[in-house]
Amino acid sequence: MMRDPLSLILLPTLRCNARCDYCFENRKDSDLSMDQLDVILRKVLDHMDENAIGTLNIHWQGGDVMTLPPKWFGRAHEIILRNSEKRKKEVRNYIQTNMIGYSRAWNGILREMFANSVGTSLDFPNLHRKLPVGDAKGYDDLLLSNIRKAQDAGILLGAIAIPNDETFRAGAERFYSHFTEEMGITNFQVNTPFPGGLFSESKKGFPLDTDDLTRFFLDLIDAWIAHGYEKGVKLGPFDKLMDYFIEGNQGLVCIWRSNCADEFFCIDPAGYVSQCDCWAASYPEFRFGNILDCERLSEMLTTSAARQCFLDRPACLVQQEACRECRYLSLCHGGCPVRAYTVSGNLTTRDPYCETYKAIFSYMETVSSKLAMGRFQRQDSAAGACEIGNADLQSSNGKKGKINESREKQNVACRHCVDGPICVGR
Repeated sequence: MMRDPLSLILLPTLRCNARCDYCFENRKDSDLSMDQLDVILRKVLDHMDENAIGTLNIHWQGGDVMTLPPKWFGRAHEIILRNSEKRKKEVRNYIQTNMIGYSRAWNGILREMFANSVGTSLDFPNLHRKLPVGDAKGYDDLLLSNIRKAQDAGILLGAIAIPNDETFRAGAERFYSHFTEEMGITNFQVNTPFPGGLFSESKKGFPLDTDDLTRFFLDLIDAWIAHGYEKGVKLGPFDKLMDYFIEGNQGLVCIWRSNCADEFFCIDPAGYVSQCDCWAASYPEFRFGNILDCERLSEMLTTSAARQCFLDRPACLVQQEACRECRYLSLCHGGCPVRAYTVSGNLTTRDPYCETYKAIFSYMETVSSKLAMGRFQRQDSAAGACEIGNADLQSSNGKKGKINESREKQNVACRHCVDGPICVGR
């Protein structure tokens, strides 16, 4: 059964105004019409009625959504309001865009429809994101200009970043300061690349080297704890892990949820339903069906053989010794299916970044325990390294929930993050 709230990744277009070497989508010149949107929304709301779901989170992605005009979203918003009010459902909208197509003309609809917030994507250093004509520097210059305009208009910006080999050479401190100090972004998430979609030379290096990636992530956690945690900087996926180990909250990023097939699905401009945007444009063999052609979305989801593969994945992983004996299986559930599939060709293998995840979990468990116990102190060093140190990977408390008891005794504040976009690869 789908959970409440239900999340829908909606791709109104597969057009894009950028040329990114590592993109996992096959771009197409197709857009969703208003009539199609109305049909899709009514069938999604029917599905919600049948499953007693009261809230819908729509994550608008692409392609790039800002290849459509702001007026398109104005009309879409009217359709959403009309249908949701009639059915007494709550609908919350989130937008993910590269910001290349941003102008001040977007400010009104961003305020009205998206609570004045935008999720974007940027890497440091940028090796792969480029304009259709031009290089990475031209892309960065335009992106920075548009980010500054949006910030000046009071728009709240969050970001997703993908590390690369040059990121490792620059180091975690430099990476962290680029976002927080140079870009003025204090809510960002670091994702891992995977070789999805059409072949490109840049994808030969995916997955990234596990040792380099692990070292970078642990250093990045140190930088965040030293410079941003107490100031309210949100750095995913580590802030969600902090909340998990201290409070026991389950609101982790999608790659570590118990089963993504229970929580969300994606619909592309042609009406095809897939697990998420990583599958929609590149892997038609994993489509669940077409919502524009079916009578009932609930029936399609229940009878789809492709969706059943995703539902069965956790049970298959439990049969594998590496997962069965892992103390973190109940936390990661085998990781991301699209990362597993694009690397191994097998949906029922574990995520290729498994060893990195285990190191992160162990370290964040230690960090969370010490913060909850009030033992966090900074050293008087130029780098601002924290007392915890990323060589200390053994947690003094391995049970979720116990840390929260210590937190309550110590009266240590715990930070909570607002739900952001579901986005595993952008």
